[in-house]
Amino acid sequence: MRLHNLSNVKGATHRRKRVGCGEGGGHGKTSGRGGKGQTARSGGGIRIGFEGGQMPIFRRLPIRGFNNKNFRTEYETVNVGELARLDDSVTEVDRDALAVAGLVRLNDKPLKILGEGEITKALKIKAAKFSGSAKEKIEKAGGEAIVAEA
Repeated sequence: MRLHNLSNVKGATHRRKRVGCGEGGGHGKTSGRGGKGQTARSGGGIRIGFEGGQMPIFRRLPIRGFNNKNFRTEYETVNVGELARLDDSVTEVDRDALAVAGLVRLNDKPLKILGEGEITKALKIKAAKFSGSAKEKIEKAGGEAIVAEA
């Protein structure tokens, strides 16, 4: 079987709707656009959230607070399951060891260990933050989760 031998199942393809080609085609006169007005025009239509001239809800509701994204802390994340792939000779894990393994980049972002996956090796891990499940899994494997300054 080759690509040129394939064909659609009967009824899978439909004819293109030919609008504006006279009343006999079934889509003449207004071409399926209803009566007159803004939506009947080419390029017409109303924007999302427009309520017919009434003050839209997004303008009626008060603005509460502001989260300045310039001051948020972005973390470089590594899952516990990825730590299990490290070489057996590694016992202490920090940002440099993870960078050598290719799991993180050497940048200014603090390191956070997340709990996705499983770990069986007892590792001494230094990071800025640990998720609850990650800390639990590391300690269950006989390792140590040390919170180090970023």
